[in-house]
This record gives sequence, C-alpha cells and structure tokens, in this order.
Amino acid sequence: MGIRSHRMLMWQGPLWLALCLALAHCSHDIHEKRADAIKGHVESFYDHLKHDRVAAAVRENEAIEQLSTQLGEIVTRRVNQPGSNQIDREWTDLRTANETAAQNWLALGQYLSIKKQYAQSRATYQRVIDTYTGATGRTYREQAARAIRDLDILSPSPASR
Repeated sequence: MGIRSHRMLMWQGPLWLALCLALAHCSHDIHEKRADAIKGHVESFYDHLKHDRVAAAVRENEAIEQLSTQLGEIVTRRVNQPGSNQIDREWTDLRTANETAAQNWLALGQYLSIKKQYAQSRATYQRVIDTYTGATGRTYREQAARAIRDLDILSPSPASR
C-alpha cells in the first residue's frame, strides 16, 4: 500500500463516520419533526374543541390522518429493502399517527355527546369503526361501538326506535 493509499484511508474512516453520524442525525430529525407535527396538530385539535370550533378540530385530525397515509406509502415502498431499521422507525411513526387520530376521533365523539349533539357523536364513532379496520385499530373500534351503545341510552338512534 503506497503512501497515497494510506493517506486516503486515514481520511476515509473519519469521513465515513461523519457521514454516517450526519445521516443518523437527519433520520432522527425526520422522526422528531413528525412527532412535533403530530403534537402540534393534537394541541390545536384540543384548543379548537375548547373554543367550540369543531370543524377546525376535524381539519387538524384529518391532517394527522394525511400524515399517516403518507407514512403508509413510505413504509410500503421500503418493505422490499432488507436490513433497514428505517422501516421500523417509519412503522412506529405510522402507528403513532394512526393511534393519535383514532383517539382524537373518540374524544370528538365524547365532546359532541356532552354537547348533546348525539347524531354527530354517533357519526364520529361510526367513522372510527369504518376507518380503523386493521388489527391495531381493534381497541378503538371496540371503544366506539360501546360509545354508540351508550348513546342509545341517552338518545335512541332512529333505527332502534
């Protein structure tokens, strides 16, 4: 190995290390930005509910669902890339977005019920049942179904009259 090759190796090691660290940091930044975006939408969602701006709250939750859809597409594209833990991170972000949106819909249903807007509450719970059909959504579907049964105690649905 000549002097030139040896010098090149001396620089390549630290350069590769710096590149790997930069890529890892960028990857972490992406996940952190996604988490911050979800957190921002959640805070806005509850602020809108606090001020009785239901339509704005719905838009915030739809933004979380849109992020979830985008993440689902990313995960689907990366499934065929073996050996990448990036898929695990993307999957975690996807699951967080899905679960957050489902929880927000349930909170909206409860809010509407408290406001005695039973038809809208029932529709919101039904949306959870219809939208979150995967295995990870089972808990949320069950909560929504129970909430609909509870609404029938407060205000029977037209079908059950």
